[in-house]
Amino acid sequence: MNPRTPAIATIAVIAVLVLGAIAWYALKPSHELQSASQAPAIGKAALGGTAPQFEVSTTAGLFDLSKTTKPVFLEVFATWCPHCQRETAVIDKLFAAYGSRVAFVGVSGSDTAMDHTSAATQNDVLQWAQQFDVKYPVAYDPLQAVADLYLQGAFPTLCVIDRHKKIVYLDAGEISYGVLAAALEKALKS
Repeated sequence: MNPRTPAIATIAVIAVLVLGAIAWYALKPSHELQSASQAPAIGKAALGGTAPQFEVSTTAGLFDLSKTTKPVFLEVFATWCPHCQRETAVIDKLFAAYGSRVAFVGVSGSDTAMDHTSAATQNDVLQWAQQFDVKYPVAYDPLQAVADLYLQGAFPTLCVIDRHKKIVYLDAGEISYGVLAAALEKALKS
């Protein structure tokens, strides 16, 4: 037997174990999701159903779903969520294109602040909006009442409601401009 054979076999076994450990880490359930940050719950809202009523004080004044006659674009976000942070650019672009015909509102849905350690506050939401150049109205919801109604198990949750208060789009994660623009067009036609 060649004296190098046990050494080569040992190196091969170690290499397989290292590759296996890397694969396990990459695929384990606690690894960060690519489509959306983990969130606590699934709300009562359902695609095709009537939109649950809510009212929030936003950076542009009071928003009351029952009083708006326009379609609504709702985002439920967390300031600490990297997917929410990136999605602000998409929503800003939608707001620029549809803001005169659609009511936009972003509502905080987490009790954790952007720094991942302190409690969320009105100031945290305002700092998030400033840091990510948010153009659309946003609201701090200390009781997460809107998240309890609309959240789809992940941040951001994005919802389009037509003028008849029917939900025509409801999904979570980073969603493309094209998909969201199509949902807004559908809401505008209903």
